[in-house]
Amino acid sequence: MQRCFAVTAILVVLAICTACSNAPSRTSASQSASASGTAVSDLLSEVKKRGKLLISTDANYQPLSYRTPNGSWQGFDVDVGREIARRLGVQAQFLDINFDVISGGNWNGRWDANVDSMTITRDRQRVLYFTHPYYFIPAAFVVNKQSKVNSIEELSGKRIGVGTATTYQAYLEGHLDLTDENILIPAPQARAIPYDTDQLALNDLALGDGVKLDGVLTSYPFAAYQIGKGKPFRIIGAPVFYEDAAVAIDKSNPLDPKRFYDAVEAAVNSMHKDGTLARLSKQYFGVDLSRH
Repeated sequence: MQRCFAVTAILVVLAICTACSNAPSRTSASQSASASGTAVSDLLSEVKKRGKLLISTDANYQPLSYRTPNGSWQGFDVDVGREIARRLGVQAQFLDINFDVISGGNWNGRWDANVDSMTITRDRQRVLYFTHPYYFIPAAFVVNKQSKVNSIEELSGKRIGVGTATTYQAYLEGHLDLTDENILIPAPQARAIPYDTDQLALNDLALGDGVKLDGVLTSYPFAAYQIGKGKPFRIIGAPVFYEDAAVAIDKSNPLDPKRFYDAVEAAVNSMHKDGTLARLSKQYFGVDLSRH
């Protein structure tokens, strides 16, 4: 779209920008004109012109992604995102976006990619492109240390906290549809209690056995990290399924995302090949989860 220099048009644009100043940066076809007035037509060109890769993730999901008190971003997913950006020749900028908003697609160009341990499912593939998985996540049940529950079967009839719109919620509700993985242990007849984040669910579980929750279903690395920090939890049973976590890209981006997807996929594959993902996994989890 050619840049318009009419005074009235400038005033309209200023008004729109003022109204949107508190929203995440938008990348849309109408905002793609370069300084020379030449519009870009694809997402990769826009990212390179901008010099920044806008990545959605979770600001409270240690050790995967989180913000420190000084505002800096840290974690496994964050380092993966930074490395992808570096290989694209740009800087990474992270945005804290609710997971249910991300997984539903139709991002309207507000960010370019999601690096948030998102599992590939058939439902999500309808609206999102996924790269090759960058790591594989075991899903596990967690109970309070005071709980008398010692097996997954004993969770039947219990209240289990899960992140909203996650594979954990779908598993408990009986409609999880993984692509290249199998459910290893059938879901107990438990009641799924959705939370905005897994961390909020674990916060309620920490209040005591049965106070608000009887258990939480989350990723094994996340649960193990919490326990290592002294939280009053126990992991029970074996992993109930494994998740293929990949970078997600919105199919409906206002700018053609195909070349961008190919570039991100190439970056992930090269990170597997040169051992970067194995190194980061061992750094954060103590084991190599980049291979299943």
